[in-house]
Amino acid sequence: MVTAGWKPTVDNYLGRVTKPRILEAVREAKGESLVGLIDHLKKGDMAREAERLLDGTGWLPEPLRLADIDSPQQDPAGAAETLPEFLADDDEAHADLEDDQPRVVAAE
Repeated sequence: MVTAGWKPTVDNYLGRVTKPRILEAVREAKGESLVGLIDHLKKGDMAREAERLLDGTGWLPEPLRLADIDSPQQDPAGAAETLPEFLADDDEAHADLEDDQPRVVAAE
């Protein structure tokens, strides 16, 4: 989303969330020390200052963050689980059964 040009602004995010969410965003992007600069402000002023503080940080709200798809999930046991026998069977054996079944065709 950042590469597409999205950034948190008062209009698209900061003005629509609660004060604790605004503070959380600044905390995540800039650290606890800058949260103290805006935590006493009214919401409108807080949102404008948060927009200024978050500019150029690449911070995204959690729903817009992508999961880390580059690192594969590893099995905690360290071994791949084998499929049950009925799933590991050859598909050709089941293809014959499917041909014998009547097919339903939807009317137009």
